[in-house]
Amino acid sequence: MKVFTQSVNFNADKELIKFAEDKVSLLSKFHDKIIDAEIFLKVQNTSDKENKITELKINIPGRELIVKRETKTFEEGINAAVDNLKRQLKRSKEKHRDSLIS
Repeated sequence: MKVFTQSVNFNADKELIKFAEDKVSLLSKFHDKIIDAEIFLKVQNTSDKENKITELKINIPGRELIVKRETKTFEEGINAAVDNLKRQLKRSKEKHRDSLIS
C-alpha cells in the first residue's frame, strides 16, 4: 500500500511523518485490498487549542473512506482517525463478504 503525506500551513518533521505512515500502514491488516492512503496534516490559524486537523483518506476498490479529526496534537488525531478507519474497513469487508455469500 502506498501512503502519501502532506502537511499544510507548516513543515512536518520526519518523525511525525514516519509516525503517521507507520500507523496508517497497519490498516492493511484489516483490509487486504487497500489501494493507497493519503494523510493531510493541517494547522488552523485560530486561538483554539484544538487547531490540528488530521484527515485520512483510504482508497479501496469501489469506495473511498475519509476520516477527519480536529485535536490538540497530530499524534492524537492520527490515532483517533486510524481507530475509526479500522472499524470502517472491518465493516466494509464484512459487507463485501456478505454480498458474495448472498
